[in-house]
Amino acid sequence: MSSVSLSRSRPWDVHRLPSAEGRNVLVTGGNAGIGYFVAEQLAATGAVVVLGSRDSAKVDTAMPSIRARVPGARLLHLPLDLADLSSLRTAVDGLGLRHLDAVVHNAGVALDDPPRRETADGHELMFGTNHLGHFALTRWLAPLLSAAPAGRIVTVGSFAARSERLDLGDLQSTRDYRPKRTYGRSKLAQMCFGFALDRHLRAVGSTVLSVVAHPGGALDSLTPSRPPLRVTPPGERLRALPAGLLVQGKDAGAWPVVRAVLDAEVRGGQLWGPRVFGLRGTPRREPVPSHMTDAEVAAALWAASAEWADIDPDLGFR
Repeated sequence: MSSVSLSRSRPWDVHRLPSAEGRNVLVTGGNAGIGYFVAEQLAATGAVVVLGSRDSAKVDTAMPSIRARVPGARLLHLPLDLADLSSLRTAVDGLGLRHLDAVVHNAGVALDDPPRRETADGHELMFGTNHLGHFALTRWLAPLLSAAPAGRIVTVGSFAARSERLDLGDLQSTRDYRPKRTYGRSKLAQMCFGFALDRHLRAVGSTVLSVVAHPGGALDSLTPSRPPLRVTPPGERLRALPAGLLVQGKDAGAWPVVRAVLDAEVRGGQLWGPRVFGLRGTPRREPVPSHMTDAEVAAALWAASAEWADIDPDLGFR
């Protein structure tokens, strides 16, 4: 048996990740939550990890935390405000890399209470940041991703998107704003775009893949401490242990995302999530719900997004 077939048959081990030496990966929102653990785990593979964040103070806290656990970690900060669409092209121009092997579209806003809020561009805040910001960012990253041998765009979705449906007549919740539903729909928009993007990439013969992953149920109370970034008090962790039968911490929530970035077996258009009921456990490929691949819905969402973001609908992939 060849060494290639041996490596292909070896089970994926979240604690023994393959080397990513020489690769560059951008993680939006890599300074906190799921994004932080994605960045920490990728840094351990030898990749250059770029933390995309508008909050330099949080990045200044996250970077030493990663380096404390990954000596020699190669980290960069890209100032990035996904809620300000006009700033994204300039931000990417300042990246200073010749190629980008992967981008993880992770950053997001989740609001629990009214009132409805808007970005500086006048878009509903969650839809505008979570979906439109990443849609536009993809356009400006296209040349760097295409310059890599096998670029990947990994969109971080949410379990909350499964029960939602997009209202094409009210994508930005101007008529009926309910924060939790609007959040779920913003994540659904991201996921629909992620799958539609891969279909577009295949149609134009691009070497770039688009993959969607989600963390399942990931709670702060089950997440290991990363002081001073976050400290989980022992009492809080103890009270959350029963929930650990169904959900997990954000460190484990990062596993499907990291696999979607690194695994050579991953293909475009796939969905990756936790093994146990899609809520916890090691990462596995999941069936893609049909409402996330509806071609008519995706086309309408794509057209509206390109118009609102004022960018070329081809997103730079031709």
